[in-house]
Amino acid sequence: MQNYNTMKITPSEYKILIVDDVTSNVLLLKVLLTNEKFNVITASSGKQALELVENDRPDLVLLDVMMPEMNGFEVAQILKQKTETSEIPIIFLTALNGTTDVVKGFQVGGNDFISKPFNKEELIIRITHQISLVAAKRIILAQTEELQKTIIGRDKLYSVIAHDLRSPVGSIKMVLNMLILNLPSSKIGEEMYELLTMANQTTEDVFSLLDNLLKWTKSQIGRMKVVYQDFDIVEVAQGVIEIFSMVAAAKKISIKLETPEKLIVHGDIDMVKTVVRNLLSNAIKFSNQKSEILVVVTDKEEFSVLSVKDYGCGIDSEGQKKLLHTDTHFSTFGTNNEEGSGLGLLLCKDFAQKNSGDLWFESEKGKGSTFSFSIPLKK
Repeated sequence: MQNYNTMKITPSEYKILIVDDVTSNVLLLKVLLTNEKFNVITASSGKQALELVENDRPDLVLLDVMMPEMNGFEVAQILKQKTETSEIPIIFLTALNGTTDVVKGFQVGGNDFISKPFNKEELIIRITHQISLVAAKRIILAQTEELQKTIIGRDKLYSVIAHDLRSPVGSIKMVLNMLILNLPSSKIGEEMYELLTMANQTTEDVFSLLDNLLKWTKSQIGRMKVVYQDFDIVEVAQGVIEIFSMVAAAKKISIKLETPEKLIVHGDIDMVKTVVRNLLSNAIKFSNQKSEILVVVTDKEEFSVLSVKDYGCGIDSEGQKKLLHTDTHFSTFGTNNEEGSGLGLLLCKDFAQKNSGDLWFESEKGKGSTFSFSIPLKK
């Protein structure tokens, strides 16, 4: 953005209120500022100034300090106390030069001081400086509003895409699952069966991605609430492992579970299932053929910690820096060239934190990774 000191402003777009009980001062300031093409309104008392600010909303107030009935400091205090006028900058016009008066002026919300009798060039520079700050603030507000609209629009688009595609992709997934079960390689040949298996896996991955995208978007726009309940995290882990046993078997991967018989936690069971599913899916994706995945559930102080350890390709140090950050898109490929978008892990971290826990990982290139998340134990 352009620096406010060099920012070009159009004076006619800004309104300045001059407040002084001495008519000659008002007229002089009005002539000077009108010559600079500013819009000018004037008031001869503090009370009148407050009325004009209320009705005309000036962009800047030049406020004399020494006025009868209500002095400039009192006017400033009233303006700064009201939300709708608190942001209007105030330049005090004063013959007072004492440190106490200057401090008082800043304490009541003044933005600058101009001493009487004032120098014309100094006056214009100080006024232009404050107006430039106002202009810069307007640009920032406008850009922020535009950015918020863009983000809302993007999130709605993501939600619509994920929601509308999820149903037809789910149907294709079911059809492919049925075909694989009913058309063994002995019937259709090895090559066709391999193509069918590949199509089935791709559809599973797309469905999972859409599901994650839909949940991520709902979470970001505040439409996904945490529903707390007490449940057995060991049972959840066993259920997810059972679902993924066929996928793991396709790569000849064994999943081993180390856990106590029962461990009751307090959180959202659907969110926790999503986290475990994503971590286990990733572990299978990045594990080598005929290897092992270890799922460990432990309790540490007030939390249960579930870890998924694989002995696969691991992540290098550069990749580790990019992982779990929304501002870096990080795609990696599994041991069978399965693509990972990184969205699932962002969703996992978000869900873990929404359940008063966290998610972290350790990884070494060529040796494997361990992803862990915590969730509070039942109190």
